[in-house]
Amino acid sequence: MVDILHRVGVKSPTPDNVYDALTTVEGLAGWWTDDTKGSGEAGGVLEFRFPPGGFDMEVVELRPAERVTWRVVDGPEEWVGTTVEWDLRQDGDYTIVLFTHRGWREPVEFMHHCSTKWGSYLMSLKSLVETGEGAPSPRDVQISDWH
Repeated sequence: MVDILHRVGVKSPTPDNVYDALTTVEGLAGWWTDDTKGSGEAGGVLEFRFPPGGFDMEVVELRPAERVTWRVVDGPEEWVGTTVEWDLRQDGDYTIVLFTHRGWREPVEFMHHCSTKWGSYLMSLKSLVETGEGAPSPRDVQISDWH
């Protein structure tokens, strides 16, 4: 198994704003994709749709201002069964986001693409929290025809 790992510092006096952007439909639609529906509560399912397709994530763990974990229950074959984890901690003026997309069976080319896209969406999350405006799909950075 292989994982996608990213770290980003978000200028925020507490992790609460980042946590809200990861756990509410409005927050998620502000940085990942405009087409976000579902429930961000533990046990709920979040539905994310993009021009080429989408993902359904079961919310498996919520620790306010500390951790969010999703399990992919529907989407591309390479994603189903993987987990997406967000660990948050405060470091001075920054909330540090440690991101992990865990459990890929092998590092196929699609994983390389997804790693780059996760990085761009993490920058969108950072922008949303710091400035009030993210770059969610379909206004995100296009890197190939996979979107």
